Formats: sequence, C-alpha cells, structure tokens
Amino acid sequence: MKTNGLYSKEEKIFQDKNKLYQAHSVKQIAYSTDPRDFGQVAKSIPCQEACPARTNIPGYIRCINEKRYGRAYELNRGANIMPGVLGRICSRPCETACRHGAPDNGVSVGICHLKRACADLKSPMHRIIEGLYAPSGKSVAVVGSGPAGLAAAHDLAILGHRAVVFETMEKPGGMLMYGIPEFRLPRDLLMTEINNILRLGVELKTGQAVGTHITLETLTREFDAVVVAAGCTKPRLLGVEGEDLENVYNGLDFMKQINKLIGDKLIGDRPQLINRINSGQSPIDRQINRGLSPIKKINWGLSPIKNVAVIGGGFTAVDCARSAIRLGAEQVTLYIRKTMDDMRIDETEKHEARFEGIGVESLVQPARILGENGRVSGIEFVRTRIETTEKPPYKKSVPIAGSEFVVPCDSVIAALGQAPDAHDVSDALTGLDKDSPATGMKGVFAAGDFVTGSTDVISAIAGGRRTALAVDLYLTAMERKKTVVRLESHATTDRPRSYDFIDRVPMNTIAMDQRLADHTREVETGFDPDQALAESRRCYLCSLKYEIDPLRCIYCSACIDVAPKDCIKMVETIPVNADGTYGRYVETGQWDRVVSITIDNEACIRCGQCYEVCPMDCISVTKTELIQMDMDE
Repeated sequence: MKTNGLYSKEEKIFQDKNKLYQAHSVKQIAYSTDPRDFGQVAKSIPCQEACPARTNIPGYIRCINEKRYGRAYELNRGANIMPGVLGRICSRPCETACRHGAPDNGVSVGICHLKRACADLKSPMHRIIEGLYAPSGKSVAVVGSGPAGLAAAHDLAILGHRAVVFETMEKPGGMLMYGIPEFRLPRDLLMTEINNILRLGVELKTGQAVGTHITLETLTREFDAVVVAAGCTKPRLLGVEGEDLENVYNGLDFMKQINKLIGDKLIGDRPQLINRINSGQSPIDRQINRGLSPIKKINWGLSPIKNVAVIGGGFTAVDCARSAIRLGAEQVTLYIRKTMDDMRIDETEKHEARFEGIGVESLVQPARILGENGRVSGIEFVRTRIETTEKPPYKKSVPIAGSEFVVPCDSVIAALGQAPDAHDVSDALTGLDKDSPATGMKGVFAAGDFVTGSTDVISAIAGGRRTALAVDLYLTAMERKKTVVRLESHATTDRPRSYDFIDRVPMNTIAMDQRLADHTREVETGFDPDQALAESRRCYLCSLKYEIDPLRCIYCSACIDVAPKDCIKMVETIPVNADGTYGRYVETGQWDRVVSITIDNEACIRCGQCYEVCPMDCISVTKTELIQMDMDE
C-alpha cells in the first residue's frame, strides 16, 4: 500500500516492469467475432457475463484503481445508462458470479459499491461523451419512463431518432421514482441521471396514460415505431380470506404513496398507514412539524398502529418494512414462505433490515387475515417445508397440514410483486414473447418487465437497450451496431499477489438515530477515495487472458509448480462445442499423451507468476473486452 508518497517494494517492482514494457512495445489491437473469443470472454469474466447489460466491470474497476473516475463512469454508462442509480440499488448478479468469492478465494469484490464510487468521485465538471448519429428523420414513441423506457429512449436518441416518452405519473422514472424509498435512492441523483438522458433531445410527456389519455393505435399512426415499456402494474394478490380488510395494503401502492408524499410534501397524500401510526408522533410527522409543511400538527383521532406484518421476501417487501419503521411502527416483521437464504435480496439488504430491528419469520405462508370491525386484527399462518425439484426454481414451499397459528397485528402489507397487464395499454397488443422485442402489431415493440415480468433494474435497462437496436433495424433496415471482442496485447498484471488478501471494504452508513430523525436521508454514504482504491485493488482483472504458445513451450512444468491455484493443465484434447466455442479441457497426467500445457482462465487469478517464471518467454497476455462497434468504422 502507498504510505507517505512511497510504494512498497513489491509494488515498485511491478510498476517499473510495466513502464519498461510500455516503453519498448507497440500494442496490437484486433476485433473479433470468432465464437471462440466470445466463449472465452463469457467463461473468463464471470462478473460481466452475469450482468444483463454486459458492463465492462474489470475495465471500470481498473480505472478506479488509476483514479480515472470519469473514465470509469463512462465505461459504466456506456452499458447501464445510470451508474449512480445502479451503484445504489442494483441486484448485483455480478457479485454472486465474482471469482474472488469462489471457495478458497475469499469474498467477492464490492462491484456495486465501486460503481457508485466512480459516480460519486468523478469531477463535478465531468463531460459526458455520446457518439451521436446523424438525425434519421424517424420518430419513436416510448410508453413508460421506467428503466427500460429510459434506456430505449436514450439509445434511440443516440441513433438519431426522435424519441418521445409518454409517462402516466407526474414525474419520470417509474419504479425508480415511485417504488424505491429515498433513503436508498436520493431523488436529486435520480433526476440528474434522467436529465442526462433527456438532454439528448428526448421529449418527455408526463400525466399521459397510454390506453386512457391516448391510444396505442393513435401512437402507431403518429410515429414510425412504438416501444411499450409500461412495466408491471398489476399487483399479485395473496388470494386469502380477509384481503379486503381496511388495513391491508399492496406493497407497490404503499411505496408510491410514500414517495409521492416525499416529492410533493403534502400531508393529504399520506397513505392511511402513515395517518394511523402513533397519531402525529411518527418521525415523518416530526419532520413535517419542523417546517416541511405549513400545515399544523393534526390529531388524526385514530388508534396507533404498532404491529405491521409484511408478506414477501423481495426488495419491495424490505423497502416497505424499512419505511414502516421510519414512519413510527413499533414492530415490523417480514413473513416469507422459504428461508432467508432464498430471499430475493442481497446480503446488504438483509443486514440493514435486521439492523433496523425488522424481524423475519421464515417457512410460513398466510392462510387468512383476521379482522374486527372491518380492520385487521391478526393473520393466521400455516407453516411450510421446503421440497426440492428437478426444474426451476428447484425449491418449493409446501404447507404442513395442521400447523396453523395466529399472529396478532394491526396492518398487513402484501408485497408479492407485480405482473404486466397488456390490456391496460391496448386490447390489440398480443404476441408478447420474452425472447423477442417484437409484438403482434406492426411497428410496435415491447421492452423490460412489460415483456419478461417483474425482474430487476439492470435487466430492464438491458432489455430496453436490446429493443432500441431492434427498432433501429426496423427503421433503417441496417445493422448499425455490433458486439465484438476487442483484443489488445498487454503486459503481465501489475497487481501484486498481496492484493488477494485485502479484506472487503464495508460500505459507510449513517447511525440508527439519524435514520429515524430524517426518513429520507440516504443510509449508505459511499466510499472515500482511499476506500475505493483499496476495494478496486481486490479485483483479479479477469479480462486479462493468459495463454501459452505450444510451439515455444518446452514442457518444463515451471508454471505449474508456481501456480497458486489449479489453473494450469496438462491436456490431451481441447474439444470444440457445436456453437464454435471451446469445450472443457480433457486433462491427462501422462506426459506421452500431453499435446499442450494450457492455462485455464476460468480458474486463473491473474497473479502473473507463471509469466514471471517461464524460461522460454512463451506466455502472452491479452486484454479482452466486449464492446459495441459502429458498423461504419
């Protein structure tokens, strides 16, 4: 680590070696569409393969390591459109796939926190660079301003088309604006990244519900194409007796009302649950009484609600539970059918929920909601057990007969997710296929959760971008962008082996009393530059591909001897799959059957020790990156 302007001896050796390499070499760059290269990238860079938007994760982490925060932000934005937003609320499939988190390798890199770091630490004068195409003269209507709609509009504008977004609500953002609490996603940050999209010439029309204020058929006549990205608006119901009682709330609607209150600062928009909690004594009331509203303190004349039951185990359920705590509830409990390990949230969210005092009751499902005088008085649950299956989701919860029990509560929030409803947009909208953006209507395409059902923000953005390319092909009859593998000759890693043993840097958060004093205050406060640097050093830089030239190798096995992992193989066959990618190596321990000594980049941790020890200098290093290339280049 750097101390008082000095580097350790180990770091200095690596830096000097790479300076020498840069001074005496000319980088060779090639672009490939060979299936073998795509297959290698998919296997070697598991974080990028797991990201629906295929973000160049090793690339931007390397830039953070070099303190090039603006470049790191641009590498992110080129794939996922809103790095500052996703650095806070992404579901983090990349971290689950991270090689650093594999057995015996430690804990996965804080990829999402680093994504936020490049957004937070870039210069306030950072200039966003867009590769704009000439105007096409074509226009596209985009229905919905959620993540998928914004991503589609962004890419369509870059491709030279006039994009007009129609949004039902008063503000853009969809679930980002109305479904996620402000203590997880600050609205000023959200609007900054939305405005970065709108400034490309995207026109936004709010308060315009397609299917109510304007028909889909009208849009097809007025525009050259239409993208429907209306998201999931139809809540999934519990389907039990008592669901129509006064104190039963749908999770998304509950969050919408809270977020609308935050945006409008109007007491009258408060959801009924807020009105009933502690009769003016909740944190939100205290904040209003401090001057956020000119309306004086009101005694609602209703009994305090103390015990809130939240049904569901996803992000919305946890957001509802954490919001209820901030609104003054004394006891909030999540009830889930399976176990905490099966919850569809990351470990950070689980930790924060438990830290804030939210209970979790697992292996239960509601049988009926009990009520008195039309209001909730409790829930009857039945216990469940887990059965494994051979098909996804591989686990299912099965109710246990005779295991019923009652839990007292005075409010229920059902956060089971939502489903798309094509009829809300148009009865003529048919033929939706999650594997294709095309619909049954000519010139009409669909994107995001409206097609796939409820997923996550990064998946919706990836879907919006894919749909934009499909619309562009429809409008121009040309494939103007293509994904290729960029190959660049590279020096061996300048990352010392000691970096493998750096502990993961925890995210900074505010104290509990601060969370309750201001329910809108962001809980996570981000990394400072030193923390971002330390966490970036943990990345293995899996985009570096190490290869042994079989024509120069003398089979001395020196590389095998120094490898800290079982990543260098003696193989007798390297099969080729039907799609043209390489299959799994067929290893052998018999020297007379060895046809090659090969580096398995799926297991390699890029320590560079094989490169250092090779007496024949037959190991080369290539930086591999997935990029979108303009076809006219």
